[in-house]
This record gives sequence, structure tokens and C-alpha cells, in this order.
Amino acid sequence: MVECRKRKGQIIMPIFYHVEPSELRDQTGGYGEAFLVHQNEKRVDDETICKWRAALNEVGGLKGWNVENVANRHEGQLVKQVVASVLNELKKAYLVVSDILVGVEDHVKEVLGMIGTGTDDAKIVGIHGMGGIGKTTLAKVVYNKLSFDFANYCFLADVRETSHSKGIEWLQNQLISKLSKQAHPSTTSCVDEGIRTIEERFSSKKVLILLDDVDEKSQLTALLGRRGCFGRGSRILITTRNAIVLHEFGVELTYLVIGLDPEKSLKLFSKYVFRRNHPPIEKMEQSREIVEIAQGLPLLLEIMGSALSRYGQKEEMWDDYLVKWKKGPIEEIRSKLMISYEALDSNQRQIFLDVACLFNGCDKNTVIYMWRDCDLCPTEGLEVLQLMSLIKIEEDDRLWMHDQLKDLGREIVSQESGGESNTQSRLWNHKVALKVLLREKVNPRSDFLCA
Repeated sequence: MVECRKRKGQIIMPIFYHVEPSELRDQTGGYGEAFLVHQNEKRVDDETICKWRAALNEVGGLKGWNVENVANRHEGQLVKQVVASVLNELKKAYLVVSDILVGVEDHVKEVLGMIGTGTDDAKIVGIHGMGGIGKTTLAKVVYNKLSFDFANYCFLADVRETSHSKGIEWLQNQLISKLSKQAHPSTTSCVDEGIRTIEERFSSKKVLILLDDVDEKSQLTALLGRRGCFGRGSRILITTRNAIVLHEFGVELTYLVIGLDPEKSLKLFSKYVFRRNHPPIEKMEQSREIVEIAQGLPLLLEIMGSALSRYGQKEEMWDDYLVKWKKGPIEEIRSKLMISYEALDSNQRQIFLDVACLFNGCDKNTVIYMWRDCDLCPTEGLEVLQLMSLIKIEEDDRLWMHDQLKDLGREIVSQESGGESNTQSRLWNHKVALKVLLREKVNPRSDFLCA
């Protein structure tokens, strides 16, 4: 039980039935006598006995029930207390996560290190990254590891979508209901009333809150009130594609989720397809090709792996899927990536599409001249694209975009131009781009030269 508590975070609820906790902690009384018998008769080895002693010592220090402390030693009353506590623990929102996880534990350790478990001040941590990178999974694992220390907790999924479909007031009522442990609390009629209720009821409570997929500062204000309005020791986790939202709300602790490296990607893909850590030799080459297409995106590896797992190792199916996935954005992830694109303004979209079609791999300082000539405010635009994890600017100042985002951008341009080749239509709209690149003696990537 102690081992499960350490590894899986499971709960031990000891009942000290006609035995004092100190007898377990110190191994006195009957426990001490039993250990002497084991040691004298050499029934088990010394290492096992040490483990037993450590486990009993730990359990003896846990909060539990002692039948000696129940009024009139009424065992029926003790049973009622135990059942009520167990039911309360079972109601805890232990969030379900995939049992196929690779590389998450390192992220969890870093986030927990940022939060700190030994401090009493309330802390807010924002977890951000591109769609499908694993933000929600990471936040759920962290939430599960913290939840056992909180009596008041709340998980709100899909804040962006729910606030648009049901209204932010609905989410406020859900938060109030879960933190109050009331099935039907009084409902708030407007956002301001909800903010006031949250601040008044929970300003002194230690709470654990996870807000998943936030996309506007107003959502955080409505659900969290003023920063620090919750009690000491509170922990609040926020996931978002848009780090700008975190900065606007004043979140100081932020964590960028990055993709998996090639080896971890291969391991995750293999777990979905073959239920093992590595592909069989005969599928290794094709598996590495697929992993290269995914470029470390866990959701994409799951989609690809789950699709192929239905067909085992049928060569023709693997070949067909590889051809299909190399052609362009994979449909199952396209909608998730479009959410980020649609959140951009017109200037930012223009810059995004230019990078997708032409300037992936180019020096940003060179391309900025063109965007300035087009009045696109490139400095601000590139900053927004970075904060929304739509591009990266590498150490040598070169622009980098995930292949799935690049394919999405090219598809958008192709649709806007009535099916015309995307790179060609982009060049037609930006003749000055070629002049700038040649003037600066830039060596564009091959996709630019082909266009």
C-alpha cells in the first residue's frame, strides 16, 4: 500500500483498531514481538524487514481513525465516519489521462518545481504551446498529483468552446458549485455578480483549479477574479494556445510545452501501433518516416498510430497511409490548428501564410523589410505568432514552422486563390519578396526557388 501511495498517489486511510499509532511508528507491543520472531528465526531477509519497518512507520504517521477516540467506543459510529470520508474521497475529480504516455514525466517535474509544494502563497501557472502538443495531458497529470492535498478543487474543460456555446456565466456557476460542493448553488445572473461571488466565497479557501483551453483574458477575470483572490496555498493551472492571454492577466509562471524528440516520438508511435516500445525491424524504416512527418506532435503520433493499429503490419495499408500523410495536413488535426489561425488578425494571418508558403527557414531580419513595405507590422506580428506557438525563431534568427502548420497555410492560400498553386499565388502577391531576398543575398529554401 505504501508503495502504491508513492508511485500512483493512492490514498491510505488507516483505522487503528485497538492499537495506538505509536505502536506502528515505533514497532512496539505486538509489532515489536513479531519482528523479533522474524529476526530470530530468519523467516525473511534483513532488507525486507527494513522495508516493513519503514512502511509501518509511515502509516503510523498518517491521519486516520482510532476506535479508542470514538464516543463510547461505538464501532457503528466509527463505520459511519469511515464510509463518509471514503465516499468524499471517491468524489474527487481524479482526471482520466491516457495510459500511453511518453516523455510527460519530465514536464511534470518541471511544472511541479515551478509551483513548489512547500510554499503557502497562492500560485498560478500557465501551460502553453501549439494545438496537439500535450498541454491538457500535462496539466491533468499535475492536477492529479496535487489533488490529494486539496479539499476544494475544480476542473473546467474546454473553457474557450464552452464560454462561446453556453456563456461564461455557466462556467462561473460550475466553478462555484464544485468549489462549494453543492449540486445546485444559487446561480449568478451576470459576469460581475459571478466575480463578486467567487471572491467573497473563496478568498480564504485553499483551492486547486484547472482551467483548460483558455483563449481570452476576460475568461480568466470572470473565473479567477482578481489575481490572488484565493486562499493561501492555492494552486491554479491554466492551459492555452496563446501565451499573450497569460501575460495580459499577469501570470508570471509560464511553461512552454515542446514536442517530443525523434526517439521518444518513435517510442510513443510504437506503443500505439505495436503495444511495445520499439517497432519490429521490418517496420522500423516506415515508422521513422511517419515519426518525421509528425515532428514531435503527440496528438499526431496518436492519430497516426491508432489508424495503423487497425491494420497490423499490412504492407499496402502502410504504403497508402504514408502517401496520404505526405500530401498535406492530416484532417484529424487540421481543425485544432485552424483554431489558432482564426484567432489572428488580418496582418498576422498574412505573415503566417507568407512563412508557410515562402519563408520557412529564411532569416527573419531579411523578410521583415518586405512586410514593412506591405504595412503588416512585422515585429508585432512575429511576436504574436511566437506566443501562439505558430512559429519559432531559432537562435540564428531563422523562421521555423511545423510541417502541419505549413501545409495548413498552403492549403488556405490555395483555397483563397481558387486552387492555384499556393507558392505561385503567394509570389504573385509579393513580387517585392524576390527582390528583397536577392538584394540581401539570402539563400532561400528549395520550396521558394521551385516556386
